[in-house]
Amino acid sequence: MHKLTSWGQAITGVMLIIICSMIPSSIIYPQEDLSLSIIPLQSNWQIQGVLLTSLLCGPQVGTISAISYLIIGLFYLPVFHGGGSVGYILTHEFGYLLGFIPAAWLCGLLAKKDTKANLINYSFYTGMSLCVVHIIGIIYLIIGKVFGNWLENLSDLILINTFIPFPTQLLLCVAISLLSIFLRRVLIIK
Repeated sequence: MHKLTSWGQAITGVMLIIICSMIPSSIIYPQEDLSLSIIPLQSNWQIQGVLLTSLLCGPQVGTISAISYLIIGLFYLPVFHGGGSVGYILTHEFGYLLGFIPAAWLCGLLAKKDTKANLINYSFYTGMSLCVVHIIGIIYLIIGKVFGNWLENLSDLILINTFIPFPTQLLLCVAISLLSIFLRRVLIIK
């Protein structure tokens, strides 16, 4: 029965990641006339979907969900930010997607070892996992540049793919940490 539950969680995790990849991040604030104004940010909720799955379900389910998401995007559906297919391996964004796997493991492992969930610890875990995603993405960019996979300047690629979206993603890590604590209490997850 436990294996069936784990597979159900993994399928749910993959669906969560796919749905989160379609949600752009933005800041919504009220104006003087009580209408809402929206400021779009340089990211979506894709990484946070992976981290939320790991925080709630643990390292194994988070890792299985991340791997399944990559397989679906490479071979079945265009679920990545820039589409999908096997050709996506040659894009400079793919290294960041590869970083989902160790990030999911790390985030889930740290959350599993933490006996009392709190916002500071979970924000730290998700922030560390976000750093893992970006480190692996930068390594992939360097390897791709050495082998001549892209003509763009390496510093520009790192700026566009890491330094510009990182503050937004870090802010979303705090939001996802708060959401996971709420869901743990509502769903009575230990």
